[in-house]
Amino acid sequence: MNTKSAHRNLVSVMKNRSKRIGYFGPVGTFTEQALLTQKDLANYELVAFRTVPDVLDAVESDEVEQGFVPIENSIEGTVNFTQDALVFDHNLLIQREVVLDIEHCLVARKGVTVADVTGVMSIPVAAAQCHIYLRKQFPELDVRGANSTAEAAQLVAANTDEKLAAVAPRNAAKVYGLEVVATDISDHQGNQTRFVLVGKNTVPPSTGHDKTAIVVFQRADEPGSLISILQEFAARRINLSVLLSRPTKRGGLGDYCFIMYADGHIQDELMADALRDLHAKQGDVKFLGSYPASGDHAHTAREHADSRWREADDWMQELRSRIAR
Repeated sequence: MNTKSAHRNLVSVMKNRSKRIGYFGPVGTFTEQALLTQKDLANYELVAFRTVPDVLDAVESDEVEQGFVPIENSIEGTVNFTQDALVFDHNLLIQREVVLDIEHCLVARKGVTVADVTGVMSIPVAAAQCHIYLRKQFPELDVRGANSTAEAAQLVAANTDEKLAAVAPRNAAKVYGLEVVATDISDHQGNQTRFVLVGKNTVPPSTGHDKTAIVVFQRADEPGSLISILQEFAARRINLSVLLSRPTKRGGLGDYCFIMYADGHIQDELMADALRDLHAKQGDVKFLGSYPASGDHAHTAREHADSRWREADDWMQELRSRIAR
């Protein structure tokens, strides 16, 4: 093979690789379902991975260009294994978020009814969202673990020795040839999951409806330390949609960091100013991304605060212009 041919093949491989998105699989997961709602990503090859860390590892190693993973549920809260991986194990940036309405179903092989079930399988996060239903219908059964709801359906389909059922998406039943034996089994109505698309290095431009995610590692664990962090946002009328404390994994009990999701983009002067002050005062601040937020909400408070900040900045610039040279 001559040099030109080798170069063309390398370019072809890199182009194909740049069109790959990894997601938390296998086929049939809610993650895949949410990813398929993103029409602008339709030309990408979707690559299923067994676990969330596998997805993130693939992005970091350039096996895929971007990864798509669940990060928060309206019933169970933060998906900690995703959030912790982004905070402690990877240097990736969130590119966008997607919110999907979740309908958990009980699925089984053809002919198996609820009364027949001798075992239930699912990922712990999904089982927790259906805890009341499972405790009522199967009080004597322990839920067997799986890496995902779709894998649970896949395992149920493959096991012909037992009358198993899985807590899984309706779509997974179709994919793996199962029947839906009970629908909408979540403990609460309005069950939704938030997913994030992550990539390397690039920050999407501001859309006017964005979020910024950061992690603040306290310089010292002392009274008022959290208040001093929150005041940076309150003083600028920046809304925090999520505030979490997580063990830093660096020390013993009581050593925590704060994970924050704030309304706004680092392209906004107010947000940039808040992060600048946090970095100066706290020292260790990890940036997780500024990206388009899901939904469509007005941000009049932020717009007014932006306007006031610009007026104050103009005022200060005018005062400084009077300094004798």
